[in-house]
Amino acid sequence: MATKVIAHRGSAFLNVENSTRAFESSIQLGVDFIECDIHSSVDNELFVLHDATLERTTEGFGPVRLQPAEYLDRLRLRGAGGDRIPKLSEVVALLAPTGTGLQIEIKTDNSGQPYPGILERTLRCLDAANRRSRCGIIAFHAPTAAAAEAAGGLDHVAWLFGPSMLRELGAAGVVGVAKAHGLRAVETHVDALDAELTRVLRDAGLRIAVWGANHADSAARMLALGVDMMASDDAATALRVRAEADR
Repeated sequence: MATKVIAHRGSAFLNVENSTRAFESSIQLGVDFIECDIHSSVDNELFVLHDATLERTTEGFGPVRLQPAEYLDRLRLRGAGGDRIPKLSEVVALLAPTGTGLQIEIKTDNSGQPYPGILERTLRCLDAANRRSRCGIIAFHAPTAAAAEAAGGLDHVAWLFGPSMLRELGAAGVVGVAKAHGLRAVETHVDALDAELTRVLRDAGLRIAVWGANHADSAARMLALGVDMMASDDAATALRVRAEADR
């Protein structure tokens, strides 16, 4: 099966990350999935932005978890021509008439804790638009990924681990975490994945995804390793490299 190309945060090298315009542009590129990140307001609305605090990407300030939806709704993204922070429901609605899938990273709050009930609210949002089967969920918090896997009906679920986690656990430890949580896929940074780690993960029956395939050489290396999915901040380049590899 061909490696799926995912527009990471809506292809953040080409667009303002996690903006409506980024998602619209990525749809037009023809990616397989668009990745976004979600946090929760204090009154349980789901908003699409990467950081647990507002300062870097918006005109607001403070932790997302302490803000009401009415405040977050008014905030503009920096450099996005007036675009405000999208709600997850708005992104789901944008993708609904298209063939493009959605990959949602469920984030933790600014203290590193899971938002209570965030997975259940995410699934309700997807189900309201009949989009669960065209969506994947990823998370660094393994119990959240496990709960998503157990919920069923999703295109994919993956536990995220970075290079530092790999150094701490080792390849066998990564497999152990995935298996202990009933997960069938893992995702790591391109710098962490080599032929030996790929072999260990495949021998354990795990699907493999990566993020950080942002340049032609890294995308080509991931394709050569046969990853199932690769997320890129330059999805146009990733699509071009995949097309060249398929010739």
